[in-house]
Amino acid sequence: MNDQTPKQIVVAGFGFTSNATPESFAQALKATGYKDKIDLLATPSDKALQPAFLDFGRAQRLIANAVTRNALEAAETKTQSFLSRLMRRTGSVAEAAALAAAGPGSTLIVTRQISNDRMATCAIAKGADA
Repeated sequence: MNDQTPKQIVVAGFGFTSNATPESFAQALKATGYKDKIDLLATPSDKALQPAFLDFGRAQRLIANAVTRNALEAAETKTQSFLSRLMRRTGSVAEAAALAAAGPGSTLIVTRQISNDRMATCAIAKGADA
């Protein structure tokens, strides 16, 4: 490889309830089994400033991308949750957030996984070659 190799952004997308804790996010991320570097966190814009999510982001030393409702709805998810479809018009908030933040042409590396306490979900997406 040389220095001209395109960089692919890796995004951990999250969906969560208002009762989620930093541990909820950590469990959901761990459940994905993804061990490589993550570049960015993503979640719906109305959740991006939740204190527990911000605390988790600081602990991971990652910033969060606030994903708009339109971007969530436009993402094609592999997982189809009835509740996510009803409340957010997407099959999986975590998958949609990850895909939207990773940009056009992105793909899922890991589909939605659920934290042990069932308060958070996480999915991992990789952006297209930049």
